[in-house]
Amino acid sequence: MNRRYRLAVTGALSVTLLAGSTAAAVATTTPAARTASVSTPRPAALTAKPSAGTVRAWEAFRISGTSTGLKAGTKVTLQHKQGAKWVSLPNTTTVNNNGTYSLRAKLGIKGKNQLRVASGGVVSPTLTVTVR
Repeated sequence: MNRRYRLAVTGALSVTLLAGSTAAAVATTTPAARTASVSTPRPAALTAKPSAGTVRAWEAFRISGTSTGLKAGTKVTLQHKQGAKWVSLPNTTTVNNNGTYSLRAKLGIKGKNQLRVASGGVVSPTLTVTVR
């Protein structure tokens, strides 16, 4: 055999063996070990809790909560369910550095009012405040 041919074949075999051992090493790691090194962002979520479950008409109360997956300074808006639609109220605030927020609200529609806090496509669970 000629020397160049032997070197070419040896080089090709070395690359194949090296690539095969790397693929085997990757294949032998567990799926949990492979995903543990990948950082997945937490899904965004909001919580909301009123300071009072029952208020008088136009009496001020607070809605406070926490956010996960939202950056500090993100705007959150209070929404009120009117019929089948959610209507954004002018009550807004921003998320603090520690992921919390608090906003002041007043309602004039007597009865049970369904509220939620929203930021983009992220909404909190519905909360109910009764106005007497």
